[in-house]
Amino acid sequence: MGWVFRGSRVLGRGVRVAASNHGVRASKRFGRVTVDSRGRVAVRLFKGLTWHGRLWR
Repeated sequence: MGWVFRGSRVLGRGVRVAASNHGVRASKRFGRVTVDSRGRVAVRLFKGLTWHGRLWR
């Protein structure tokens, strides 16, 4: 079994930088929508239910 690293820092209101074994990504929240630097999007429909999708590959 290998080592796993995950960590994140909040840079400001709605902006987060996360690092893991897979690399570094940044994300920005716009109300109920979160978009990250890898093209992933998450939409919070209501508490406990979130839709995840991709903007590009």
